[in-house]
Amino acid sequence: MASQQHQEQSASGSRPPASATESASSANQSASAAPVTQAVDKSDAGYAKDLKPRHIQMIAIGGSIGTGLFLGAGGRLAQGGAGLTIAYAVCGIFAFLMVRALGELAIRRPSSGAFVSYAREFLGEKGAYITGWLFFLDWSTTVMADITAVALYFHYWQAFKAVPQWVLALCALAAVFALNMLSVKAFGEAEFWFAAIKVFTILAFMAIAIWAIITGAPVGQYHAGMHNITDHGGFFPEGIAPVFALTLGVVFAFGGTEMVGVAAGEAKEAQQVLPKAINSMIVRIFGFYVGSVILMALVLPYTAYSSNESPFVTFFSGIGIPHAGDVIQVVVLTAALSSLNAGLYATGRTLRSLAIAGSGPKFAARMNKNHIPYGGIIITSALGLIGVVLNAVLPANAFDIIMNLAGIGIAGTWSSILVTHLAFLKRVKAGKEQRPAYRMPGAPFTDYLALAFFAIVVISNLTSASGRWTLALFAVVVVAMIIGWYAVRGRIDGSLMDEILDNDEDEDSIEELSDDFAAA
Repeated sequence: MASQQHQEQSASGSRPPASATESASSANQSASAAPVTQAVDKSDAGYAKDLKPRHIQMIAIGGSIGTGLFLGAGGRLAQGGAGLTIAYAVCGIFAFLMVRALGELAIRRPSSGAFVSYAREFLGEKGAYITGWLFFLDWSTTVMADITAVALYFHYWQAFKAVPQWVLALCALAAVFALNMLSVKAFGEAEFWFAAIKVFTILAFMAIAIWAIITGAPVGQYHAGMHNITDHGGFFPEGIAPVFALTLGVVFAFGGTEMVGVAAGEAKEAQQVLPKAINSMIVRIFGFYVGSVILMALVLPYTAYSSNESPFVTFFSGIGIPHAGDVIQVVVLTAALSSLNAGLYATGRTLRSLAIAGSGPKFAARMNKNHIPYGGIIITSALGLIGVVLNAVLPANAFDIIMNLAGIGIAGTWSSILVTHLAFLKRVKAGKEQRPAYRMPGAPFTDYLALAFFAIVVISNLTSASGRWTLALFAVVVVAMIIGWYAVRGRIDGSLMDEILDNDEDEDSIEELSDDFAAA
């Protein structure tokens, strides 16, 4: 372990070590204080800083709008009714708190390893191992969900109905895999336009839906208006319990908001663009998600929606505009491809961070001439083939099964981010770190509140049979992670952060982790 003196010196270059009182005082300076960079993670070496501010803005938008809204909202509305909007609002608030905590860490030190790198710095290699593999569970299963969504979308058209669902899923996986292998700039451009299409579609839906509600326009065999809620059981037509049970699926819908932290490591001027991108997220969450779901409940009764069709397509197909359903089907198809694109991007970089530390497969550390961590992307794509198999064996239930398991991975990843932020705050309180000007509001109280909420969300799966199956599957994952830790801990390079400091002519290692979070 490094000395405290070295840690304080590395926190600001050549600055002499400050006393705990002085450091604590500087941590409480006004918002104009400059952020302090603490260290550099060796796993960040080799990446191209080719993501522009407009890419980061759209990745922040695209990450928070995906398959969970464009497909999953239909099935959840059919099961829970309009009360689902409350679940979206509450989950949205906690998702925003999580990304603010991540934003504080990312502005302090942008890293493509993102929360895995931050966990390594503040929780040690065990924390990085847990965080990284939970994130991998999240996105590897999300990749499976997204290729399933693509296959379901294609079956909307008669011409594709004869093509097996698994074949379409495989084609989607292959296409996005090829795109991710080109360059980070190609990824950024693709995600920029994917996100732009998604935003335009949601805004168009909201404008037309509001018009339909005001005029009472016909939507299929129904008419838009408040009666679609009041005449069909009110806000909780199936009771409150189903809404609680559906909350994990809502968390899945917000999965991807943490993507902005990963992209920060390959961004130009990350410290300038990140605050704006993150702060606008709460507006998008309530405008796009909560606004869209309440409008869906007003234009059609909850019984009109289905888990096999996008609620946007259900609406646009019913308003009588020729080919409107076909156009929107193309749009929601791009939304699924966008999420799939982001999933391969994020897992490739996370696996590389784990591999360089020794807690992931060595193959995942490899990069190609385009500065792409192709090893990790190949591994995720290979696991995506499990989703292809599920589409062949259980085509009707594949999406729901995968979505719930991904939801637990997301809740686990977000909890790890919050625990890492708490460890960072502990060091701030001890005078060993300085908080950047951009901070998580209400911390550490909001950290603990969000952690309690995510724990309740996971436990709520006990209320349904499918949820209990999901928890059982997750228990298997936990056992595998424990076995994996004991298998790799002997080869883990605990000086990953130190080696970069050695390259900068620093001879000591940084202090590994705080006492509260270092217990084995």
